[in-house]
Amino acid sequence: MRKPPVSVSKHVRRIGGAVVTTLAALLVFLALVLPDQITRLPPGNFWGTALVRVPIEGLLVVALLLALPARARRVTATAFGVLLGVLTVLKLIDIAFFAVLARAFDPVLDWMLFKDGFNFLTDSVGRGGAIGVAAGGVLLAALTLVATTFSVRRLARLLPAHPRLVRGGVVTLSAAWVTLAVLSFQLVGGIPVASQAAADLARDTVLAVPQDIQDRKDFAREVQADEFKNMPQDQLLSALRGKDVIIGFVESYGRDAVENPAFNAPVADQLRTGQQELAAKGFHGRSGYLTSPTFGGGSWLAHSTFLSGLWVDNQNRYRNLVATDRLTLTSAFGKAGFRTVGFEPGVTFAWPEGQFYGYQQIYDSHTLGYHGPMLSWSTMPDQYVMKKVHDYEFAKAKRPPLLAEVTLTSSHTPWTPVPEMLPWEQIGDGSVYGPVVAAAESPQKLFADGKKVKQAYARSIAYSLDSLISYVRDFGDDNLVLVLLGDHQPASVVVGTNSTKDVPISIVAKDPRVLDRIGSWGWTDGLTPAPDAPLWPMNEFRDKFLTAYSPQGEPH
Repeated sequence: MRKPPVSVSKHVRRIGGAVVTTLAALLVFLALVLPDQITRLPPGNFWGTALVRVPIEGLLVVALLLALPARARRVTATAFGVLLGVLTVLKLIDIAFFAVLARAFDPVLDWMLFKDGFNFLTDSVGRGGAIGVAAGGVLLAALTLVATTFSVRRLARLLPAHPRLVRGGVVTLSAAWVTLAVLSFQLVGGIPVASQAAADLARDTVLAVPQDIQDRKDFAREVQADEFKNMPQDQLLSALRGKDVIIGFVESYGRDAVENPAFNAPVADQLRTGQQELAAKGFHGRSGYLTSPTFGGGSWLAHSTFLSGLWVDNQNRYRNLVATDRLTLTSAFGKAGFRTVGFEPGVTFAWPEGQFYGYQQIYDSHTLGYHGPMLSWSTMPDQYVMKKVHDYEFAKAKRPPLLAEVTLTSSHTPWTPVPEMLPWEQIGDGSVYGPVVAAAESPQKLFADGKKVKQAYARSIAYSLDSLISYVRDFGDDNLVLVLLGDHQPASVVVGTNSTKDVPISIVAKDPRVLDRIGSWGWTDGLTPAPDAPLWPMNEFRDKFLTAYSPQGEPH
């Protein structure tokens, strides 16, 4: 008797089921082996690299599921699917963090940075685009969780159909994994074939919690260790008595701005020209490098590290620090009899941290009298800020010595528009910048061309440096001392993901005794640090500076 023909619908269901199962297996496999840095995969070799890997986590889970009864298998598969989905979402977040900040995402401390990321996208692609990207990210995370859970459950349901084949495959592949791991075998791109990427990420995520708790305890002890806290007032910074000091932070002024030949020409030219102009007025400088605790963003971490003398590389440390009475460079100047002021154009809301730093007066975006247009993220041009530094403080006839910490923001992403330098008398209330902003290229158009982004970044750094240098040239007197430095390197879109965290720093003065106090530092003469100039962690600067300009720093 002839068998009844199999219906077309059954063929379709059978083929469709095979396709779904194949896709489910591929999704689970990729979720297990996907690295947290997409740049670790050689260009053009993604599939070649990803598919030739043996994930030990998958083998162990398959063995466990096969050994469980049906009900327990379903529950375990669901739990593993959810866990794999969460780990995959964390990997995707890590990829984004490495692309911008050159580090992994901290699941305990970094949630607040998503707001900064949204603001960055708003500046780059507009608010509508930023909302779209954010919504897409949330949707992708939800779909990933659903897809991985569905895929693991489906595969788990099929395992009992061929138990001997599955067991043999698990044993064979497990033996291969052990052999490949012992040999540290790598096929392409330096990626080990014996994969344990998901297990490593799960371990690191779980360990982050106790590590962050321990770090809080360690940091509390570090805050209390301070040899300068009880230094007598008449000794603290005694070598700078009668001087006026400006600490000028240049946003995103990193080592690459000085040394990277792909885009450093505007910065190199500005430093060379500025050095010549200052020398003509009797000013000289010395320069070195500091290693910032942050990269691509998080300026407040660099500022707090530099001013407090403590390594502040995460939000937990920052919050704990500003709740203490730690002696900062600012408060040290205040203790030594200086008037301490902060010019913070990037502060657009209440900033209680100013009290921690020891400012007697803070000028923010609301109190600097600016009536011109914003420049993307930056609320006002740097030259305008420097003009107000002079008008509000340095131009006063009768005043005490000043310590002014000035944060310049024109070189903040998205690096457009970049204003031109103007004669000081034309700056006025800032409305003169209206045509410049109206004619500037939009961030959305700029970021469509990676080469133009790098060039715009370099121009913005050159402008910020020119604003500071020109101020010293045109308004500086015999008692002015400038400390000029960057806070961190720019985002990876400019310098890549393998760049250092180094930033340049210079000290400029007319009085030769000021530079003599740091002669032992070995810094490069001028405003451009040599490639082999001394490199210190940024937190070491406070103690070195306080030592150099207090009695123990007397030149021998």
